[in-house]
Amino acid sequence: MRSVISDILEEGGIDVVSVAKNGREAIDAVAETDPDVVTMDVEMPEMNGIEATDRIMSTRPTPILMLSAHTDENADVTFEALEKGAVDFFRKPGGEVSMEMSRMQDQLVEVVESVAAVDPTDSSDVASARTAGSGVATDGTTSAETTGRATAATTEYVEEPTVVVGSSTGGPTVVEQVLSDVMIEPTFTAHPTEARRKTVKAKLRTIAERLETLDERRLTDTERAQAWRDVEAEVTSLWQTPQVRKRRPRPDDEARNVQWYLENTLFDVVGEVYDELEEALEDAGLDVDVPTLFRFRSWAGSDRDGNPYVTPDVTTDTLERQREVAIERFQGVLGRLSGVLSQDGDRLAVGPAVQASLEADRERLPGVAEEAEERYPDEPYRQKLALMRERLVRVDDVRPGGYADVDAFLEDLDLLAASLRENGAGVVAEAVVDPVRRQAAAFGFTLAALDLRDHQENHTATVGEVLERAGIDYASMAEADRQAVLTEAIEQDATVVDLADTGGLSDTAAQVAERFDALADWQSEYGIEAIDAYCISMTEHPSHVLEVLFLADQAGVVTLPEDSGLDVVPLLETESALSRAEEILGTLFENDAYGTHLAARGDTQEVMIGYSDSNKENGFLAANWSLFRNQRRLGAVTDDYGVDLRLFHGRGGSISRGGGPMNRALLALPRETVSGAVKFTEQGEAIAEKYGNPRIAERNLEQMLHAQLLARQSAIEGPAEDVPEEWLEAMETMADVAREEYRDLIETEGFVAYFERATPITVIEELNLGSRPASRTGERTVEDLRAIPWVFSWTQSRCILSGWYALGTALEAYLDGEGDLETLREMYQEWPFFRTTLDNAALTLARTEMGIAAEYADIAPAALRERFFPRIEAEYERSLEHVLAITDRETLLTRDWLAESLSLRNPYVDPLNLLQARLLGQQHRSAAEERTLRLTVKGIAAGMKNTG
Repeated sequence: MRSVISDILEEGGIDVVSVAKNGREAIDAVAETDPDVVTMDVEMPEMNGIEATDRIMSTRPTPILMLSAHTDENADVTFEALEKGAVDFFRKPGGEVSMEMSRMQDQLVEVVESVAAVDPTDSSDVASARTAGSGVATDGTTSAETTGRATAATTEYVEEPTVVVGSSTGGPTVVEQVLSDVMIEPTFTAHPTEARRKTVKAKLRTIAERLETLDERRLTDTERAQAWRDVEAEVTSLWQTPQVRKRRPRPDDEARNVQWYLENTLFDVVGEVYDELEEALEDAGLDVDVPTLFRFRSWAGSDRDGNPYVTPDVTTDTLERQREVAIERFQGVLGRLSGVLSQDGDRLAVGPAVQASLEADRERLPGVAEEAEERYPDEPYRQKLALMRERLVRVDDVRPGGYADVDAFLEDLDLLAASLRENGAGVVAEAVVDPVRRQAAAFGFTLAALDLRDHQENHTATVGEVLERAGIDYASMAEADRQAVLTEAIEQDATVVDLADTGGLSDTAAQVAERFDALADWQSEYGIEAIDAYCISMTEHPSHVLEVLFLADQAGVVTLPEDSGLDVVPLLETESALSRAEEILGTLFENDAYGTHLAARGDTQEVMIGYSDSNKENGFLAANWSLFRNQRRLGAVTDDYGVDLRLFHGRGGSISRGGGPMNRALLALPRETVSGAVKFTEQGEAIAEKYGNPRIAERNLEQMLHAQLLARQSAIEGPAEDVPEEWLEAMETMADVAREEYRDLIETEGFVAYFERATPITVIEELNLGSRPASRTGERTVEDLRAIPWVFSWTQSRCILSGWYALGTALEAYLDGEGDLETLREMYQEWPFFRTTLDNAALTLARTEMGIAAEYADIAPAALRERFFPRIEAEYERSLEHVLAITDRETLLTRDWLAESLSLRNPYVDPLNLLQARLLGQQHRSAAEERTLRLTVKGIAAGMKNTG
């Protein structure tokens, strides 16, 4: 593509002074050649066109024309490119790209000449050019007359302008490889349960739908009056609805909450994302089959870590309910298909494959087949659909004939689609059958696969107790001896223990044994794919992983060397575990039993990394650096052993717990870890914000896919990220200083007491937000407190130190030492990790209100306030100063809409904070005041848009 564009411009009399294959090269080329204009592709490896545009405009303002098959006037990416300073955009055509671009030669040359005449530092000049050029960047069919009008409206042409061309690399082969590698698995968790009740969320959604109707539909006066009446009625009902839960939600409530988004939003939206992708590929002239790119998973109803209420019965109920929902949705979809596939059998030949399938169904379901033939004579597709619906009914039925698994269902859908295409009805297959296939591939008969999870201490205790029955003193063994015993037990054919016999076991051991015993039954009843991963919290040693493999082996879920039905997933969340990740995994990969298990799982190792506890333990900057550095190590060790790495990112909703813009987070990951497959948690309010509205859900999935496709392409083209040693050393220096400052703060005598008084933690612990306790043991220490209420409390008090504390001290220490501001600015401009880290900190700093935080600090005893608040406030100011200096900005927020959002929000949230602080400061509160205090937590959480 770069050569095609260069040839077109050269033939048009434009001197192409340089050609760049990525954003970094484009920046260097602009600096070296000082061109009159730059054409910039949006999608490029290493650094995309938007980032390159931002850098060029901040260092050497130059007119830029964005060029991409993925832009149009209403696309977010287009607005972002224009926001960064691009003058205009020009859409690459569909079809055979080089041929179509050649046909558009005159248009492209005129637009480049037009853009070259614009002063990029003059906003009125740029605005005029954009208005004039609005008809240019539509598609390959733009008329010469339209183009002429566009160019005539600009000032004057730059005669024979010079140009730097930056464009993407690759073609169908690269696209196919990238698509085949990518698999995105959002994993919904039950925690932190959001502050709003489900009833309140439903009412808010109804109000939003009514307002959307008023905004987007042409209504008669009567219809408009009725719509406003409905809005008023719903608002009145909302106002009179209890905002506070009377009881804690049970695990099954949390599972139903997650299920709601899967059933009511994602099930319908996911097909639209595929449609958009396929249309974009077609527009780019790429004939590529799109594989399955999304699958969904859940912890709700299966995450036992710290939640004793998640029992095997809860997990069974969750699996059963999810299957029922999936089957019901597919039955409904097939019913709608039957209304479309009414083709006359006498006028088409359905083909031998469909005939053979119908015959097999007749033998399988003779009575149903006879009824279908009577009801739909000479309509073979409808007959087939009736039989398919019956087979769906019998999936969860004692009667025979049901689908054995979703693959059999997919085969029938493929038969229908192929037959339609053979009969000249390809558009029908594309419109109504292909979307169902996408849904079936993404959701299966399980809706969302479940991950089991528990704390490693519980597994260790269980293994110790069951092996003690066999005369093995596991509890007193050293780590190496434990590994040896577990390996031998896994490799031998005979079982060592009977997990079904829980007599004499402690409550903890009995619960773990029952879970593994039930796991075999769950996989037998619902399919291995319904529940095929087990996450181990607080993994510290290889034996912690082997213990789970041993228990799965004893339950019959793992039968080596033939089969292993479980991914064993270590969760590395402490600094010690993360720093020893290479040792832990290397030991496992060299273990005979575990190596055999990996081979049975396709030589893929899933590793979960915890953002929440790492942040609470080390502070924002040190935790982010530790996670980045150790992800690179994970990539290196898996590569050394020839194992595919699938990272599972335990991200929370807030930036303090790994949250923030998902697409930027994916693009900032170390390339060594980007295998294409990725999992990440979706939690709390983030679920409602991202998936409550179908259009927002679609956009969110598209952003995930966009980022992961780009990240995988970059990883293929350059598997190891070339980060200058100077930058790595700078980060090591800053992370060490940040960790020391953060630890010194939380370990200072009296800090926990200050935290209790200067935040609403005591109120949060009593709220009926989730089924899981707020702390692990009930002790009042930072270590014992779960990360969610820790962040929730600081967010409520508007002193969100968990998202920035010690950053300023770390940056200042680097600058006071051998560092310099220009190096930090260069790191920010060119290193996605550092840029994302600082941008996330800037967002949290912008959401922090130290004036409000001071009101909470005043609640604490005077000695504690003076010991801690001035220190925290000084760190805030220090962090603010250095972030603005490095980013070379006057304000923390780069998006006008976000600044506007905060300015609109604060007048409503600030009074709630002041009321909350006043009530917290009272020694005695009436029942009404207690209720009001709880309501302020809900209101502030709604305004801040997360609980933690």
